[in-house]
Amino acid sequence: MDVHNRNGMRPVRSCVVGAGAIGALLAAALAHAGQQVSVLARGRTLTAIRAHGIRILLEDGPADAVHVQTEDRADLIGEQDVVVIALKAQALPELAESLRPLIGPETLVVSAMNGLPWWFAHGLTGFPRSEPLQAVDPDGRVSAVLPAERAIGCVVHLSSTSVEPGLVKRGRGNRLVIGAADARCAPAARELTAALASGGFDASATDDIRNEIWAKLWGNMNMNPLSALTGSTADRLLDDPLTHALVLRMMEEADTIGRRLGLSTGMSAPQRVAVTRELGAFKTSMLQDVEAGRPLEIDPILGVFPELGRKLDVPTPFCDAVLGLLRQRAASSGL
Repeated sequence: MDVHNRNGMRPVRSCVVGAGAIGALLAAALAHAGQQVSVLARGRTLTAIRAHGIRILLEDGPADAVHVQTEDRADLIGEQDVVVIALKAQALPELAESLRPLIGPETLVVSAMNGLPWWFAHGLTGFPRSEPLQAVDPDGRVSAVLPAERAIGCVVHLSSTSVEPGLVKRGRGNRLVIGAADARCAPAARELTAALASGGFDASATDDIRNEIWAKLWGNMNMNPLSALTGSTADRLLDDPLTHALVLRMMEEADTIGRRLGLSTGMSAPQRVAVTRELGAFKTSMLQDVEAGRPLEIDPILGVFPELGRKLDVPTPFCDAVLGLLRQRAASSGL
């Protein structure tokens, strides 16, 4: 599929599911690139975007407003050429069935979420069974609606904040890395990359999207949970020798799993920690969710590792312990 203009006569129909800090930026960029964009949103976000458009707050000027079709039901939007999933990952299994009206026989499905996406294990060399990962696709509920063979991954290397519903403030970074889960969709992934670049992102295409996703998650699967448990910024976690050591042990377990699956992070655990340290005293996204009282992305970011470890006979005692503590923390806080 040509995701710029499939038949040469009309703009591509793209729907962004989830108009939070990242989804809003993606929707605005696709609209700027000339696509026919719709947004699936609810509550105050739905009301705000209908009234004012998606507003992007820039540092050097007033908010840029982009007006798009906004609905709260997929059947009001209909079949799309491209569907971008920009939800919190833990919400997707419950919502997947409601997205079915968006999906046609050629629809591309783009994952722009933290953690491992639902399609990650599909066709992955070294994965022992064809069954879905329960941590991200319980009982195959997501892949039954969103076809893994037409999935495109989007790794987000930037920060942004929802100041209020429909109003997003840009933060550091502007980079997206995009690639197809299945090589047959690689041309479409490159077209999507070009569209997002035209819309203002520093977007690059890759033929190895799984390694890109794995490498980013490798840096998040320890710092996010530990910050949520302790309330500490990243620098404090790394300054303490005991939590620093725990970070490395969790990364070592994950790296052993990755090597069994033929995945590479391209660096050692201490080298990745050094990259994190350069970012200074930042709050991880999971710590921000704790402080805001929002549900935590536990299974997509950390729960996948004990599950993969069991399937591959790789012990994960450190990940197991932190996962148990994090689930208790979330339950006792009502998150």
